[in-house]
Amino acid sequence: QVQLVESGGGLVQAGGSLRLSCATSERSFSSYAMGWFRRAPGKEREFLATINWSGSNTYYADFVKGRFTISRDNAKNTVYLQMNSLKSEDTAVYYCAARQTYASATFYRTGADFDSWGQGTQVTVSS
Repeated sequence: QVQLVESGGGLVQAGGSLRLSCATSERSFSSYAMGWFRRAPGKEREFLATINWSGSNTYYADFVKGRFTISRDNAKNTVYLQMNSLKSEDTAVYYCAARQTYASATFYRTGADFDSWGQGTQVTVSS
């Protein structure tokens, strides 16, 4: 398994933006598809976005399209989630996940599709 560390969470006002980061020391990071998920209080984990190993292919949950952007920097072993126009309902713990694969990002959209998980970072959006 890969060790993943999320950062960048915090408190933001509705309408604001945050960029989450997920870093790893895994040397073969560029062979991993990466995903972002979240879990709000009292709710099940939700899929947000996936990016393939090279960053050339992404896949998003419908409800974040146009607001959230996933990207990666393989030279820095880091994947990002840019979140804009935040709403109070975006309040949750956000997790990154990894799976070693060269397949398209579209194949990986559930928690069971990923092998490794970070510890999560809290995002709180105040209205």
